[in-house]
Amino acid sequence: MAVSERRGLGPWSPAEWGPQLLLLLLLGGCSGRIHRLALTGEKRADIQLNSFGFYTNGSLEVDLSLLRLGPQETDEKAPLVGFSLSRVRSGGIRSYSTRDYHDCPLQRNSSSFLVLFLIDTKDLQVQVRKYGEQKKLFISPGLLPEETPKPVLPRPEPTVTPEAESGIPAVNKAKAELAVSQGPSGKDKELVLGLGHLNDSYNFSFHVVIGSRAEEGQYSLNFHNCYNSMPGRERPFDITVMIREKNPDGFLSAAEIPLFKLYLIMSACFLAAGIFWVSVLCRNTYNVFKIHWLMAALAFTKSISLLFHSINYYFINSQGHPIEGLAVMHYITHLLKGALLFITIALIGSGWAFIKYILSDKEKKVFGVVIPLQVLANVAYIVIESREEGASDYGLWKEILFLVDLICCGAILFPVVWSIRHLQDASDTDGKVAVNLAKLKLFRHYYVMVICYVYFTRIIAILLRVAVPFQWQWLYQLLVEGSTLAFFVLTGYKFQPAGDNPYLQLPQEDEEDVQMEQVMTDSGFREGLSKVNKTASRRELL
Repeated sequence: MAVSERRGLGPWSPAEWGPQLLLLLLLGGCSGRIHRLALTGEKRADIQLNSFGFYTNGSLEVDLSLLRLGPQETDEKAPLVGFSLSRVRSGGIRSYSTRDYHDCPLQRNSSSFLVLFLIDTKDLQVQVRKYGEQKKLFISPGLLPEETPKPVLPRPEPTVTPEAESGIPAVNKAKAELAVSQGPSGKDKELVLGLGHLNDSYNFSFHVVIGSRAEEGQYSLNFHNCYNSMPGRERPFDITVMIREKNPDGFLSAAEIPLFKLYLIMSACFLAAGIFWVSVLCRNTYNVFKIHWLMAALAFTKSISLLFHSINYYFINSQGHPIEGLAVMHYITHLLKGALLFITIALIGSGWAFIKYILSDKEKKVFGVVIPLQVLANVAYIVIESREEGASDYGLWKEILFLVDLICCGAILFPVVWSIRHLQDASDTDGKVAVNLAKLKLFRHYYVMVICYVYFTRIIAILLRVAVPFQWQWLYQLLVEGSTLAFFVLTGYKFQPAGDNPYLQLPQEDEEDVQMEQVMTDSGFREGLSKVNKTASRRELL
């Protein structure tokens, strides 16, 4: 069973999912960029621990406090367990994602891996091998002085690289012994670190410093246990590791540094849009419906959510972790924003409060699907934010979030399509062709807007994140938030409370009676109801 731990969060068991989900809301993300991962009974051969964008003088610290392996073959000539530190050329693409499942990356002399940390349990040492052109990447044993290690097991005397002797701080430098030898290629030097051993557990630590601009980039840290490469022959193992990443200006990755200002600016934009929308509603009170105020609430909720998100990034960058209370407010407002967004889109698409006042059975079913799925999607988002990337269920929650989001995006299109079909039929059967055609054209424009919004935020933005360099991946968030703001503004413009807006032009008395009777009959609401005055009914919605 795999267990993920973060600072302030304990291990999870299947019987504790209910209380732990509440705990996630209260403490989600509190460990910031100091990652703690504990896996027990793990059977995966490759574990993607973390990915981070480093600038010059950025540092990576890894403290393997416990590694407990299963039975091992005594005739193995090369170590089959260890870490790999590779530089990813573009966001989201792993350097070993296309390799053969049975091929052990620790036994390949490939330039795609910048550094390999080979754990040799026989000789109680860790061989460090560099590949590629990153010759100035500083690697030293132990953790940096500002991070006080808390070892679980006794540690051996660490060895030191020539780089550490020339200026990079190292732990116990006075007692260290230099152990450098020629690598397999005869050109790359090999560093040997000491491996601590107590009973059946092993431990060691190291840190990496990005020494120049040539080494800047998006780095991925992975753990490999090639004994588990053969299906059906897995050997469960336990591992506890701490990862601490930092750039010169703070704890944020290179792609995350601009997000504090970005979210703050976008929060101000949504706030301004909400205030302007309320002023429009106050100037046109006669044509204002309840859904107009729902649109205003959505804009303000989005603004507050972005504000808390921005504040979280500020504290993560400065302290390494967010403020717990602000994290709770961010998750709450994020959940409300997601639910309000899809509810508003579906209500506008169905013509609620404009063309008809009662939802049909089909539309009620759509709401019954979209709202629970949105709650599930937001819970999945919170779980992903609070779990470590190397956790066993991290990939599962990402797939759940992606699938649920796509289902919601497809479901909200049905009310718009049904409204378009209704208006097409009405244009062919009654005499009010001009008004119906104007409404039909407006609904088609809105349908295209929804499609473009979904397309840009779910497909184009993701492709942009993969294609751009590591330091420009924040453009993904810029495109998502910018397209959301544009969608809000265009929706408000199309359905603004104005007397000449065809969407707000109610049908004539006879046509309205027929439509209301049809809706009430289809929905089962006619029983026990009597007809009321049309004008009075309309004013009740204001």
